[in-house]
This record gives sequence, C-alpha cells and structure tokens, in this order.
Amino acid sequence: MPQPLLLASSSPYRRELLMRLGLPFETASPDIDEAPREGEAADTLAVRLAREKASALAAAYPDHWIIGSDQVASLEDGRHLSKPGNMDRAIDQLCRSSGQAVTFFTGLCLLNAANGEQQTHCEVFTAHFRDLSREEIKYYLAIEQPFDCAGSFKMEGLGIALFHSLEGRDPNSLVGLPLIALNAMLCNWGLNPLLASSLERR
Repeated sequence: MPQPLLLASSSPYRRELLMRLGLPFETASPDIDEAPREGEAADTLAVRLAREKASALAAAYPDHWIIGSDQVASLEDGRHLSKPGNMDRAIDQLCRSSGQAVTFFTGLCLLNAANGEQQTHCEVFTAHFRDLSREEIKYYLAIEQPFDCAGSFKMEGLGIALFHSLEGRDPNSLVGLPLIALNAMLCNWGLNPLLASSLERR
C-alpha cells in the first residue's frame, strides 16, 4: 500500500461499497457546510462538496489518501432532491419523481494529504422512474424507509422496482460512491486494487 486510505464519510452505504475493492481503509466524518451556493450547478456542487470533505480531514490524516464523495440529485426542472429525513418528505419526493427522469451527480475526490495533489470527477447517472401510484410509493417507503438516501430510495433493495430503466456506466454511483472512477484514480497513482487485494489475502 503506497499510503493508507481514508473514506471521508460516515455513510454505511459508502463504506460497504468501498469494501468491494478489497483494500484496507479507515473512515472519519468531515464537518462541512453542504449548502449550495447561489446559482451553483448540480455537477459543480457535487464535486466541490467531495473536495471539501476530503480537504477537511487532511490536517488530521496527513499521511493518507483521502476519498471524498457527495451526491446531488436533480429533477428535470432543475430542482434538487436531498435526503428526505421523514416519511412525508419522502412521499413528496417520489411523487415528484414519478414518471420523470432524475439525474444523479456524484462528485468524487481523491486527495493525497501529504502533498495536496488531488483527482476529481463527477459521475452522472440517470434513473427513469415508472409512473407510480401513491399507494405504491407509501408501500415502498414503509418497507425500506430510505429517509437517509438522496431521492428517497435504495436502488440496491426494493427500490429497483421504482424504475423502468437506468442510464449510466456505474450503478454504484446511485448508492453514493462511483467505484469505476475511484478504481481508475487509484490506478493512476500506482495502486491497482486487483493486485493489491490479492497481496493482502496472501
């Protein structure tokens, strides 16, 4: 391992995703202001927040490669969807998403805290929602209660039944961490998860 890895997130979903690469890593939660700036585009916001999450932990973890990621969901009319937090807001979000295409912009930053070098990327993925009845929406939310998920669904669970199609290269980005892009970034800096993982298991 060139340098230890740190995931700048308290999200159990991102942690589970990163575990798929088979690399050892630590986690820590950054404290940043996630409010969008006036007129800030969704892709710009996602990358900025990913960069700020990684940078916020650089002083505390000066020898690490720090992974920051953030997601912004946007309806066709440009309105953003956040984490609903409760049933009523989740119902409202899915009612607005019904029959619509919702685009998810997932920002990614890999920061070398030792020298400040960084790589950034925005992964774009579009979920095309079925026409959903209010009864279907309420049933789904009662089952999975995805109130801590942007867009009010968990694609890796029953949430897959909400869509009629998905469009994008990496469905992991819907969960919150674009693994294909992250793998490329790690390889760019000389850490190939395929080779490193096999060495760790020996």
